[in-house]
Amino acid sequence: MTTRQPGTLTRPAPAPLCRRRRGLSQRLRPAGLGAAAVRALCAVNILLLVWMVATSLRGSKDIFDDPVGLPTHPRWSNYTAAWRTGGFGQAMANSLFASLVSAAIAVAIAAPAAYALSRTKRRSGGPLTMLFALGLGVPVQLIIIPVYVALTRIQHLTHLKLLDSMQGLVLVYVGLAMPFTVFLLTGYFRALPVEVEEAACLDGAGAVRSFVRIVLPMARNGLITAFILQVIGAWNETMFALVMLTSSGSRTLPVALLSFIDQQQYQGSDWGGLFAGVVIIMVPVLVLFVVLGQRLINGMTAGVGK
Repeated sequence: MTTRQPGTLTRPAPAPLCRRRRGLSQRLRPAGLGAAAVRALCAVNILLLVWMVATSLRGSKDIFDDPVGLPTHPRWSNYTAAWRTGGFGQAMANSLFASLVSAAIAVAIAAPAAYALSRTKRRSGGPLTMLFALGLGVPVQLIIIPVYVALTRIQHLTHLKLLDSMQGLVLVYVGLAMPFTVFLLTGYFRALPVEVEEAACLDGAGAVRSFVRIVLPMARNGLITAFILQVIGAWNETMFALVMLTSSGSRTLPVALLSFIDQQQYQGSDWGGLFAGVVIIMVPVLVLFVVLGQRLINGMTAGVGK
């Protein structure tokens, strides 16, 4: 039997070769590679966001001299110039109205339809759900002319102002939101337990009361998710707003940014002001993601596999 002499150090035994290979193989699995790719993508997006904000505080000459540099003397006047020259104040109010109202109406209409599709026992339930899913694949470029012609005829027959107005744009946004919102909420409602509704039915609650008092509170995360996604989609939508809105007082933020870019081409490009306009459009959506990001994730993953 050997004894270790005092004062001597013992080296740790090297890890077995099979254990080292196992650790390397775990890092090279698809899940590990996917996590690394997501982290890299997040890092790139954060760097682009920082660069965009930094560039919005610089002058055009500084940007051309050093495109990736930091502002030595921040020019906050770029934001005031973009806000005043681009008319972003009224445009932001129009975008808020169109996105919030269209999102609320879309969720209010899609929720009963999705609940009926998720609980129906008829053979038509599956094809109807698939029909809404197929609506997701229709390009916006294919329907913009038919929608414009239809709104023109409806306006001529009913004398309702649908073109160059917020109510017409909200109507279009609600129609565009229906396929995805119904499809999303259908999967979410299917994930809810049916036993709670059956217990309410035994207590004497009707279908409408059960839906309002029981199902909607349980589906709060899914409804918030559908609302947030529709707000973001309507906030960033440009094509329909560009075609339908012609007067300067009814423009949304993306259309106001395009008009601001056109002005800069004739008056001299103010790249700091252009980036400031982009930041103005981006900040509300970014704040929405930061505040309600966890609810958005919970709502998107609740109906998976159902």
